[in-house]
Amino acid sequence: MYPTLFTIPYLGFKVHSYGVMVALAFFLGMQVISREAKRQGLPADKILDLCFYIIIAAIVGSRVFYILVEEPHLLLSPLDWFKIWEGGLVFYGGFIGSLAVGFWYLHKHRLNFLKTVDVFILALPLGHSLGRIGCFLAGCCYGKPAPHFPFSVVFPLTSESIAPVGVPLFPTQLMESIAELLVFVFLFWKSRKKKFDGQILLLYLVLYSIVRSVVEVFRGDISRGFVWDEKISVAQGISVVLVIVALILWKKLSKKSPLP
Repeated sequence: MYPTLFTIPYLGFKVHSYGVMVALAFFLGMQVISREAKRQGLPADKILDLCFYIIIAAIVGSRVFYILVEEPHLLLSPLDWFKIWEGGLVFYGGFIGSLAVGFWYLHKHRLNFLKTVDVFILALPLGHSLGRIGCFLAGCCYGKPAPHFPFSVVFPLTSESIAPVGVPLFPTQLMESIAELLVFVFLFWKSRKKKFDGQILLLYLVLYSIVRSVVEVFRGDISRGFVWDEKISVAQGISVVLVIVALILWKKLSKKSPLP
């Protein structure tokens, strides 16, 4: 765990590793989106504008979801709402916020919704993979105790400790980071062979839901919220719904709008 990369002398301003990794995730994601948009023949200026709106929507949505589901006491501390550099972003909240803003923007500018979403979705698992490394450095989203797991991690005691210290834990952050990277590689390959617009989006929803549901089994931070007696988390519940929706849409879209 290395939550603070360095402190600026005299100013006392701390540069947090989580914030740096999130910024890097957005930067690399925009590079992927820009290249893919050009390949797909989408208007570069509108795509870059949409990137800006989605970044804002992702941050706001993921922070709001985190506060409402995991840390509702923060509602009484408005100044803490903005401390995203310390961690506290929930992916599903950001995804929902981004999708809503994206739908509004694409409808306004009359762009093909599914084709454009496929471009943006391609960058999502890459950015999420980097974000989970930020979680590992910050010590959040930690795993359950795993004294006999050969790849367990032990977080040290620091003034900014979040994860339990001195206890072998499942490296859930790194597990998800690796899985997300594999999802990105697969979707990147599949995007060159897709059979209908929206296919990359639906593949991502299914693959991410599976990854997240499995990783949730090994998570130890119980504050993340549950829908049933600390056995099924909120994220797992959402994952089940997304898989069902994705499978229904797959059947419809594959018949309705096949690519030549």
